Amino acid sequence: MTRPAVGERAQALVDRLQAGGRLPSLVLGVLRDGELAWSGGAGDLVGPVEQTRYRIGSITKTLVAVAILRLRDAGLLDLDDPLRRHLDAAAYGEVTVRQLLAHTGGLQSEPVGPWWERSPGVDRDRLLAANDGSGAVTAPGSWFHYSNLGHALLGAVLEEVRGRGWWEVVAAEVLAPLGMDTTSYDACAPHAQGYSVDHFLGTTLEEPHHATGAMAPAGQAWSTIADLARWARFLSLGHPDVLAETTLAEMARRQPPAPAYGLGVRLLDVDGRTWVGHTGSMPGFLASCFVDRTNGDGVVALANATIGLPTADLPRLLCEDPAAGSCEPWRPTTVVPPLVAELAGLWFWGTTAVELRWSNDRLELRTLANGVHSDTFVLAEDGAVRGVEGYHRGEVLQAHRDPTGRVEHLECATFRYTRTPYGR
Repeated sequence: MTRPAVGERAQALVDRLQAGGRLPSLVLGVLRDGELAWSGGAGDLVGPVEQTRYRIGSITKTLVAVAILRLRDAGLLDLDDPLRRHLDAAAYGEVTVRQLLAHTGGLQSEPVGPWWERSPGVDRDRLLAANDGSGAVTAPGSWFHYSNLGHALLGAVLEEVRGRGWWEVVAAEVLAPLGMDTTSYDACAPHAQGYSVDHFLGTTLEEPHHATGAMAPAGQAWSTIADLARWARFLSLGHPDVLAETTLAEMARRQPPAPAYGLGVRLLDVDGRTWVGHTGSMPGFLASCFVDRTNGDGVVALANATIGLPTADLPRLLCEDPAAGSCEPWRPTTVVPPLVAELAGLWFWGTTAVELRWSNDRLELRTLANGVHSDTFVLAEDGAVRGVEGYHRGEVLQAHRDPTGRVEHLECATFRYTRTPYGR
């Protein structure tokens, strides 16, 4: 297997990911033999690359999983214990600890109620009362079905067995021995602001940074590139004060019927080798942390956008990406020209759906079926919308208006774009 690129080629990858994903900022680190060998970033970086905190979303689950496995190793629970043995959760009492770790317990993916990741959290009693089991998708052990609710219940088990808050347990038993002192429950300076990016205009919307209450074990934590690199090293090489090597190896084994999941970790096949770790997302944030346990090579990444970073593809991209070279960074839109506000959006050429997207002061024409960026237009000094790249280079994109002044259709060199197929 080709080992991940370091240096110029890695920075080129970061630059392309930031521009292509329209990420306000992106920081990335590359591990060699379990050590952080390179780090870099792109976009509007708010602090040092290795020390700026971002939300890590579901990577939090891997921290909880290690704390649960420590309970097993201490003889305080068995992975095949039913949940009812440790928690008063009658609706899910027959689901086992192992099934919760591997997402094979049949629980629904999300809890009842508002979008938990974007709402103030509720306490455990309210969470359990609202989730009465009626949302389960299948019987325990039937198939893999990712469940944030399931990991919230694991956090509750951790609290019941240890007799203190789940984050206290994780901080004392997992983070402290590994020296992960920039991983925290809440945001601490310097930290990134989370954003969602408007699809057509490229403007940004600040996302709230709510504490998520009883759902926090599924995705609450904040961390840095430096600390995620320490976590990747641990997943590869272990640490005797945290988890036995045999348990770490068990954690990284597939748990049937899950196709690519172990005990709290995702398993990725990259060029015939298994990379262990997890992806993460919260409104305004994306994260990735994966390592090849055979040689300690790994990749960690953090971005402050709701979508746009292919988090599960980073190990493959790091191994396979061949090209170096410059790439124009993407910049969030701060001012939207009135004409752009009228033109941006969904259009149809015949029955083919296309979009006009405003990015870096240009209008980009893309075909929705395959995402191909075919043409680029700019607002010329004479007020015309003129093609500068693609088939329409040099041509003028004309806006035709109805009697009320509303843009009815667009035309460029006989290509007619309408808001509905063929303008019907």
